[in-house]
Amino acid sequence: MSKFAALAGLLAVPALAQGLSSLVKLPNTFPNLTACLEQPSFFSCENTTVIENTCCSPTPGGLVLSTQFWDTYTGLEHQGQLLPKNSWTLHGLWPDNCDGSYASYCDYSRQYDPSPGKQPDGSVIPPYKGPSVATFIAEFGRLDLLNFMNKYWINQGGPNDVFWAHEFSKHATCTSTFDVACYGPDYKKHQDLVDFYDAAIRAYKQYPTFDMLATFGIIPSNKTTYKLSQFQNALKSQTGALPYLGCGNNGTVLQEVWYFQHVWGTEQFGHYKNLDSVTNSTCSPTAGIWYHERTSTSERDVRLLP
Repeated sequence: MSKFAALAGLLAVPALAQGLSSLVKLPNTFPNLTACLEQPSFFSCENTTVIENTCCSPTPGGLVLSTQFWDTYTGLEHQGQLLPKNSWTLHGLWPDNCDGSYASYCDYSRQYDPSPGKQPDGSVIPPYKGPSVATFIAEFGRLDLLNFMNKYWINQGGPNDVFWAHEFSKHATCTSTFDVACYGPDYKKHQDLVDFYDAAIRAYKQYPTFDMLATFGIIPSNKTTYKLSQFQNALKSQTGALPYLGCGNNGTVLQEVWYFQHVWGTEQFGHYKNLDSVTNSTCSPTAGIWYHERTSTSERDVRLLP
């Protein structure tokens, strides 16, 4: 066990954490981008020349999607796995190609998903059988990151860390700015994984979906429905672009939102430019759409927690 993992319990105690923080220096996880200063700058998918250094701009996955879920239960409430009250949850950060297509599970040496399934061509993706990705995050001493993820990056029907492993393995391994080579000769194993989770959270924080909708009087209800245009108009008024809205039950139950962007610079730290969705909504354009309430036993007010 590393010194960071061993200190995890102690750092959870505020008084001890304050003293220990002066003794433990957390390693950085950002990439080495010095070579990018010699490269031209542009928004991803809008370059007019070949990208020579793919650590500087996500390619070919330059259409970046920040995605969120609206779930009403986790299925693991009895284990204390609850949803954050008054907040949508983080789904992922995806690198679609500029034409809207996408690749997945691009590097099996960084595959941590225990149930990855198959590639589109039918080839079996080797399932992961090692330790949890949460232990990798703890190895870097990032208990703050684990704390946030356990509040807002919530799985449905399975443990949170399995969902996190899936998102990194399927999507981050296909994002060029998270390639191991981008971290230079001082790369530390799993540095890219921690960096990806940080980047996904930065993008997620740009889109407080619950608050944006509530500002326009659109709140979860089991008594009234809304029109698709109400959701779209509210979100577009705050982001400047039309996101994808996903619905189940024949297009009548709101379940997810995808925000589309091009990025100036890296996916980690670059400037995101909002774009209209290139994927048609699966929500009904005519029928009423349910934005269901959650039961009190499936959520908690994470703002009250340390």
